[in-house]
Amino acid sequence: MLEVVEGALDTARFYTQWERECVAHNCGAFCVFTGVVRAQESEFEGLSFDVHMPLLQAWFQDWQTKAQARGVVLKMAHSRGDVLVSQSSYMVGLMSEHRQAPLELYGAFIEDFKHNAPIWKYYLQNKQRVYAKDQSHPLKGSGLLA
Repeated sequence: MLEVVEGALDTARFYTQWERECVAHNCGAFCVFTGVVRAQESEFEGLSFDVHMPLLQAWFQDWQTKAQARGVVLKMAHSRGDVLVSQSSYMVGLMSEHRQAPLELYGAFIEDFKHNAPIWKYYLQNKQRVYAKDQSHPLKGSGLLA
């Protein structure tokens, strides 16, 4: 399951929903990662995100296939638009019968997301969006969307 929402994530809602699914499927392992926007400099108000949904869905489907092959259910939620300091923009949940497989996928998924997911980040500064080029990575094969 992939969900993109406008603005900050309601992390309690996602955690509760995913935990209920974990219990319903009799899983013994539930790993969650939550990304929180942190203060950076005095004019920094938060982050803003643009998402290319067709590419994100394809990227996520590839990861779901990898996870399913290992007996892991993979969930992800991400923000589109503005997310202020101390709010959450990214959440990942992995659940499985046992802990080993989700723990092995956990770090690899998060790192691949950071470098290859088609989501573009902007700094919110002085009520403006400024492209976060220093935190961006070229999108494989695009030549354009960097």
